[in-house]
Amino acid sequence: MKYSLIVPVYNRPDEVDELLQSLVGQTLGDFEVIIVEDGSSVPCSSVCEKYKQQLNLHYYAKPNSGPGQSRNYGAERASGEYLIVLDSDVVLPSTYLEEVEKELHSRSADAFGGPDRAHSSFTSTQKAISYSMTSFFSTGGIRGGKKKLDRFFPRSFNMGIRKDVYQKLGGFSKMRFGEDIDFSYRIVEAGYQTRLFPKAWVWHKRRTDLRKFFRQVYNSGIARINLEKLHPGTLKLVHLLPMLFTVGIIVLVFVSAFGRAMMHYNADNYSLWKWVFLLPWIPILFYSLLIFIDSSIRNHSVIIGAKSIAAAFTQLMGYGFGFIEAWWKRCVRKQDAFTAFEKNFYS
Repeated sequence: MKYSLIVPVYNRPDEVDELLQSLVGQTLGDFEVIIVEDGSSVPCSSVCEKYKQQLNLHYYAKPNSGPGQSRNYGAERASGEYLIVLDSDVVLPSTYLEEVEKELHSRSADAFGGPDRAHSSFTSTQKAISYSMTSFFSTGGIRGGKKKLDRFFPRSFNMGIRKDVYQKLGGFSKMRFGEDIDFSYRIVEAGYQTRLFPKAWVWHKRRTDLRKFFRQVYNSGIARINLEKLHPGTLKLVHLLPMLFTVGIIVLVFVSAFGRAMMHYNADNYSLWKWVFLLPWIPILFYSLLIFIDSSIRNHSVIIGAKSIAAAFTQLMGYGFGFIEAWWKRCVRKQDAFTAFEKNFYS
């Protein structure tokens, strides 16, 4: 067996159905599918049963322990030479495994990953969130999605690794958030080669609304500080940009509010304070216009363009607030990771 596809699932039967349907149509057939039900109250067992005759499919149910430990559970039961970890909310194009095979045939890799795209069936909000997570203007296109980068760190929504390497490194940690980056760092630190497979992409639904998206990126901001503590030197300038953006927006809004108040209390200098009130909004409006134009062109929709503004601000400021909180607790107050963020780890 060449490939074992491992998918942890938590209350997502409809997503699993779409994923398995896309696997039925793969142009390369040397693979097995391992579904690990992570303590779901809405299981996908009946969905998996539907595909038993069409796929080499193995379904396991276990108590809840988080996606990382569920992937490890699946890896222990996998027979493939390569383990490919996927999120349950992805759908694969028919040539996905064929492209992976081509890349590995051209040049070996110990671990690899591919990019993600928005499917035409996604809602306008999902497409806006996908734009935000992959656009250069919201830092998504800077972090790990370019072939020219010296090192590529695969993410768990689309991540492959040789089984023997997986076993040597012990798989994923017990972190709730950032466990895939932690694993990628350990792969690189151990001297193994990682590569981006640009044509081995997936459709990735991500979050369905901005509230859930905010919580996701907020936890990512927290995870970034925890990852720096675990892997000193991995914090780069690009990781600081959302925090700087967040602080900048707060400062601009505060200055504008101050100017608005002074327009009322210091009428003698009304014109001066009017400019203090208005000028801070220029960079905010310019950035919003940039996002709107770029997303509208890329998605061929002004509606998605408008929603992308909200998605970009949600992504950058959600991440920024999480980063700031983690910096305060871990770096200033010197709390350990579990004390500061008990909910971010599994006991």
